[in-house]
Amino acid sequence: MKNEKAAAVCYAIAAAVFYALNVPCSKLLLDKITPTFMAALLYLGAGAGVGIMYLFHHKHEAQTERLEKKDLPYTVGMVLLDIIAPILLMLGVKLGTSANASLLGNFEIVATTLIALFIFKEKVSRKLWVAIGLITLSSIILSFGGEDSFTFSVGSLLVLGATACWGLENNCTRSISDKSTYQIVTIKGFGSGTGSFIVAVILGEKLPELRFILPAVLLGFVAYGLSIFTYIRAQKTLGAAKTSAFYAIAPFIGAMLSFIFLRESLTITYMIAFVIMVLGTVFVVSDTLSTNDSMKEPE
Repeated sequence: MKNEKAAAVCYAIAAAVFYALNVPCSKLLLDKITPTFMAALLYLGAGAGVGIMYLFHHKHEAQTERLEKKDLPYTVGMVLLDIIAPILLMLGVKLGTSANASLLGNFEIVATTLIALFIFKEKVSRKLWVAIGLITLSSIILSFGGEDSFTFSVGSLLVLGATACWGLENNCTRSISDKSTYQIVTIKGFGSGTGSFIVAVILGEKLPELRFILPAVLLGFVAYGLSIFTYIRAQKTLGAAKTSAFYAIAPFIGAMLSFIFLRESLTITYMIAFVIMVLGTVFVVSDTLSTNDSMKEPE
């Protein structure tokens, strides 16, 4: 059991590291690719990459691992939410800073945990409630436009909308996480990518140049495909709320990459929010690593 939990923790951390590449790398490509097409390419890259992996694995997969008709509602919900969320995120990244968007990604923990509590009946500990409060406070601070303005940043609000969608999507995925990880990610990638592509065409967005498509697809395979794959593997043992807790390190890695590669400036508001977010994350990780299992599996 301890080995199984250790492996799940490693999967969760790997998921966070892979996903951390998403925001800063997408920010670079968004000068050449429109937000909705960018979201489509990211998920199509995930579906194609993991789909190729699935070709070599499916013969060794038990029939009981395959998705069934009863899993359809969660599968459809997962795909639809994954169409909406990345579009909101790409719009938010384009309108705001990469560092802000990365750090705001931690609000996904709040959304995932509250949905896991109220809808899927997972238990939430006192430490996690403290973490939720701190992360929410940090997210509110990051959402203001700055320069003594009490107007909310549109970019930040779009990112928060994306995290809320992914919070619900995480719980939909958790409900089918005992099924084939390869099949789930392949369906998620191609389904959500195709949906976003159709939306981009309807909106009249310009198809990106071929030389920018390949980097976006490769980024999608790593930041979405491998991240989702390892995330689902972690969920099987840790549950939705705890897996999202370990995922908390992704925004900090993403923010660091933003400062290094995009040369984004540090503001006082950002630093205050960063410290509060770090405190919230400490409570999250402390709760997750505690010997007492504070979450129960959904019935």
